[in-house]
Amino acid sequence: MNHLYFRRRPFLYCTTCLALWALLFAWTPSLSQEADPEARGLKIAQDARERGDGFGDFSARQTMVLRNRGGQESRRQLRLQVLEVPGEGDKNLFVFDEPRDVKGTALLIHSHREKDDEQWLYLPALRRVKRISSSNQSGSFMGSEFAYEDMGTPEVEKFTYRYLREEPCGDLTCTVSERIPVNPRSGYSRQLVWQDRDELRVWKVDYYDRKNTHLKTLSVADYRQYLDRYWYAGKMTMVNHITGKSTTLTWTEFQFQNNLNENDFTRTGLRRIR
Repeated sequence: MNHLYFRRRPFLYCTTCLALWALLFAWTPSLSQEADPEARGLKIAQDARERGDGFGDFSARQTMVLRNRGGQESRRQLRLQVLEVPGEGDKNLFVFDEPRDVKGTALLIHSHREKDDEQWLYLPALRRVKRISSSNQSGSFMGSEFAYEDMGTPEVEKFTYRYLREEPCGDLTCTVSERIPVNPRSGYSRQLVWQDRDELRVWKVDYYDRKNTHLKTLSVADYRQYLDRYWYAGKMTMVNHITGKSTTLTWTEFQFQNNLNENDFTRTGLRRIR
């Protein structure tokens, strides 16, 4: 009996080894991804985009409040329309309604995943459509603390990623990832992004300029869920740490599935906006 047991034992041992090796190799990809901060950072960004896909189109209103270092304020009212273009990038149209000196000014953005965004600014006083070149998209949007490149959709392919850590953010737990713009003409060297672990909503972004100085911080608040799926913020505040100025965007009147199409987002159509 014992003799037979010892004769079988090498076979049992080898079988156990094979099973363990099979389990190890089965888990290797996920273990590797978990240990690789670049892969993990990219996965967070991809998962966040996937959760936001499928909305089709929406419109909203914005109040833009600009504050100088002394706290003095000026206000502007805008309309926004967004069209989702699957596999390519969203199209965004911002139109100013108030005050009178900027009424009718419009910014059209065609976001892209694999190439630079296309942007056009319509100036009604000049009856002119001005193209914003990719080298100028780091400039201030209408005197605000948001740059032109901040106004487009931050497509996943526009950055490389690196997961840094997890930490509390209010009552939630957030992942903190670093993303670096692929475009060498970006006004930023890198950005740090805080997203809650459960819903992958962005709560804060730190922006660093080309000299790696902490330039701005975007704080996001007042999220609401629409269509039982999509989370959109009601308030975004961009603070410039160099100038002491800030800009707050308040979002209201979200409406989805407006039957918008690409004809509503053309350069030639900017002149007809009312």
